[in-house]
Amino acid sequence: MLINEHSYNSTLKVKNLSKNFGTIKAVKNLNFSIEESSTVALLGSNGAGKTTTIMMLMGILKPSFGEVRIFDYNVFSNRNKISRSINFASPFIELPHRLSVEQNLKIYGHLYGVKNLSEKIKKLSKDLELKDLLKRKVGKLSTGQKTRLALAKALINDPKILFLDEPTASLDPDHADWIRTYLEKYQMLTKATIILASHNMLEVERLCSNVLMMKSGLLVDQGSPKNLIRHYGRSNLEEVFLTIARSKK
Repeated sequence: MLINEHSYNSTLKVKNLSKNFGTIKAVKNLNFSIEESSTVALLGSNGAGKTTTIMMLMGILKPSFGEVRIFDYNVFSNRNKISRSINFASPFIELPHRLSVEQNLKIYGHLYGVKNLSEKIKKLSKDLELKDLLKRKVGKLSTGQKTRLALAKALINDPKILFLDEPTASLDPDHADWIRTYLEKYQMLTKATIILASHNMLEVERLCSNVLMMKSGLLVDQGSPKNLIRHYGRSNLEEVFLTIARSKK
């Protein structure tokens, strides 16, 4: 059963979210909310806690303390209920190489209980320029083709919340721009909420209305890209990122 997300003010709420791995405190007492139809960046240096946070937001990893609520449901205890309303894409997670593009999409479509799956695959393959690659094995795809397939897999269930981890990593400027343009159009049409982890600050400035800055497991600042640039007296978001990352506080 899909959740009626329009019944709630915030799409996602995080309260006192923490995660410890033994004596290592990977995420420390995060508190924030994300509004419907927004694109929000989760930023920080390697080891800042971004991936751990995303895994908890999706209900894959159980918090040590605190909670995540999506459409007012506790994510971890209601994962089966909300799973069909979310999805995830990352170029760093490989789909099965021996299966074809079409076979991969069919498998994930069935996992998400997608109705009219053949029509959905047909539309996505056309939109993401995969139509001529449906019978090709994933192991034979180029980097750009794999990235488009990962995005197609993430959109197979029309997610209300889309988690993206470095969606344009390793792509040339032309293909990266193509993906960003597609995401902008997709959000305009669907009103989906997008949560983006990226090290490309130009990408974040272009796509995101709000930024959550993490450092050493803590949420150290947040705001729109323009407000953060103004607050830190910098010329762009990359300079803000470097200022925060190199601060000794």
